[in-house]
Amino acid sequence: MAAESQETLEEMLVELKDTSELMIDLAYSALLLQSKDLARELLELEEYFDGLHTRFELAVIGRKGNSIDEKGVLGLIRLGFAAETISDAAAEIAKIVLLEIPTHPVLRMAVTEAEDIVEMSHVREGSILDGKTLKELALEDKIGMKIIAIRRGLKWTYNPRESTVIHAGDLLVASGYAEGGEPFKRLASGELREI
Repeated sequence: MAAESQETLEEMLVELKDTSELMIDLAYSALLLQSKDLARELLELEEYFDGLHTRFELAVIGRKGNSIDEKGVLGLIRLGFAAETISDAAAEIAKIVLLEIPTHPVLRMAVTEAEDIVEMSHVREGSILDGKTLKELALEDKIGMKIIAIRRGLKWTYNPRESTVIHAGDLLVASGYAEGGEPFKRLASGELREI
C-alpha cells in the first residue's frame, strides 16, 4: 500500500511539473500571438491545475507519519507551491491578453524573431487527424509541429507516445515553427484535407 501511495504522489508531482511548464509555453505564445483563444484555454487549464495542486497537497498531508518524514512533507508541499506559483504567473499573462493591453514594441520585435510557437486546436469530426496515430501523421516532419500535449475530456497527456491515437474532440497542443501553426489548425478543424 505504501509503495502505491508513494507512486501516486510521484505521478501527481510529475503532472504538476508538466502542466506548469505547458502553461508557461502557452502563456508566452498567447502573448506573442495576441491569441484570446489560447489565453482562454490557459485559464481553463489553470483551474484544472488548481484542483490537481489541492489533491496533491492533501495526498502529501495524508502520507505524513507513514513513509515520509516531516522534512519530506515540507519539501513536497514547497515543490507543489512552486509549481502553483508558475501556474498563477502563466494565468496572469493570459489575463493581459484578454484585457487587450497593447503589445509593447519590444515584444513585437521578439515575435518577429521567434521561430517556435505553441498552438492549441480541437480536432473536429471529419479531420484527417481523427483516428490516426502520431506516428502515422508525422506532423513534425511534414509541417514542423510536434504534439506536446493532448486533453481528452478532463484528462491531460503530456509528451504523448507515437502510438497515441488522435480522436475527434481532443484538444491538441503543438509546438514548432511559426509557419506550421496555421496548417496545424486547419488540419485539426478539417479544413485542410492533406498533410
